[in-house]
Amino acid sequence: MSAPLSAYASEIYLQGMGGVLPPFTTDSCALEQAAREALEPGPFWYVAGAAGSGATNRANREAFDRWRLVPRMLTGATDRDLGTTVLGERLRAPIITAPIGVQSIVHPEAEKAVAAVAAELGLAMALSTVSSFCLEDVAAANGDGVRWFQLYWPNDEQVCLSLLARAKAAGFTTLVVTLDTWLLGWRPHDLDRAYLPFLTGEGLANYFTDPAFCAPLDKPPAEDLPAALMRWLPVFSGVDHTWDQVAFLRENWDGPVVLKGIQHVDDARRALDCGVQGIVVSNHGGRQVDGAIASLDALPAIADAVGDSLEVLFDSGVRTGADILKALALGARAVLVGRPWVYGLALGGTAGVRHVLRSLLADLDLALALSGHASAAGLGRDALQPH
Repeated sequence: MSAPLSAYASEIYLQGMGGVLPPFTTDSCALEQAAREALEPGPFWYVAGAAGSGATNRANREAFDRWRLVPRMLTGATDRDLGTTVLGERLRAPIITAPIGVQSIVHPEAEKAVAAVAAELGLAMALSTVSSFCLEDVAAANGDGVRWFQLYWPNDEQVCLSLLARAKAAGFTTLVVTLDTWLLGWRPHDLDRAYLPFLTGEGLANYFTDPAFCAPLDKPPAEDLPAALMRWLPVFSGVDHTWDQVAFLRENWDGPVVLKGIQHVDDARRALDCGVQGIVVSNHGGRQVDGAIASLDALPAIADAVGDSLEVLFDSGVRTGADILKALALGARAVLVGRPWVYGLALGGTAGVRHVLRSLLADLDLALALSGHASAAGLGRDALQPH
C-alpha cells in the first residue's frame, strides 16, 4: 500500500532532525501574510482583495466556524482512501485547483507550476480563460493530468467557439463556465492603485493567441497592444447571458459542462433543467458581491435540492483540511481551492505550490483519520455539529 498523504508531516519532522526546516509555512492561514511580505501591493491585493468592505470574504471564513467536526473513536481508520470520482474522472483526493487568472503577476512560472504539481499529486486543475500562458502550453505542463477549462463566456460567438475547440483539442475534459463575473466587482484595493493587470496585456495569452480574436486586428497584439485591448474589453465583459443561452455551450462542448457561481437553490434547479452535469457553489471568493451569502451557507440546501442529479462542487473560503471535510459533509463532491496555493506560488514557484498542496493533502488526511473516517466518500452531516 502506498504511503498515506499524511506522510508529508513525517517527512518534515525527519528533515528537521537534520536541521532542515520547511522552506515555507505549513500554516495555511499564515500563507497570506507571508505572500504579502513577498509581493508588491498591487499583485498581492489583486489576489487577496475582495469586493467592497470585504464582508463576503469574511463571511466565507466565518461560515466554516459555524460547523464543528464531531470525532468518532475506534473506527478502524488506520488505512484511508481519499480518492473520489468527479464527473467520471478519478482523483487522488477531492480537490481541484481553482481557476485563478493572471498568475504571472505573482511568479513567472504562473499556470505551468500548478499544472505540473496537480498532475504530480493526482488532482484536477481548472485553467482560467485569463491565464498568463496559453492553454496549449499549460496542457503540455499538465501532461497526463486531469484538466478542466474555465470559460469567461466571450461576447463574441466566434471567439467562444474557437476557445472551446482549442481547449478540447488540448485535452481539457470539463468546461467550467463562470457566471458571476460578466462585470468586475467594486474592488477598492485594486481601484485605489488603479491596478488591473489586463491593461498591460498580462493574463491575455489565450486571447492574443486565438485566431478568431486576432482576425479583426490590423496588427498582432504584440505590435499594437492598445488596439488589442480595445478589442478585448467588449469581448470579455458587459453582457449578462441568460439561461436559454446555456444550450449554445452544451451544443459546442463535447464533455461535461459545469456552471460556477451558483448561490441560490432556484438557480441550481435551473442548472439541472438546462442539462448541465455540475455546478460550483461559489461566490468567487468574495470578489464580486459585497455583503453576499457565504458560499458554505448556501451549500446544504443546494445539495439537498439537486445533489442526486448534479455533481455539486464547492468553492470560496477553503483553507484547511477540516474545511474540506466540512464541505464534503454538507454535500459537496469535491472542493476548489484557490488562494492558498497562489500564495505558495508567490513564495516559491513550483516548489511553493507543491508544498502548499502537499500540506493541504496531509492536513486533510489527518483530519479524516482523527475524526474517525476511513473514506471521504462516507462523510455525512452526522459528522458535523452546528456551532
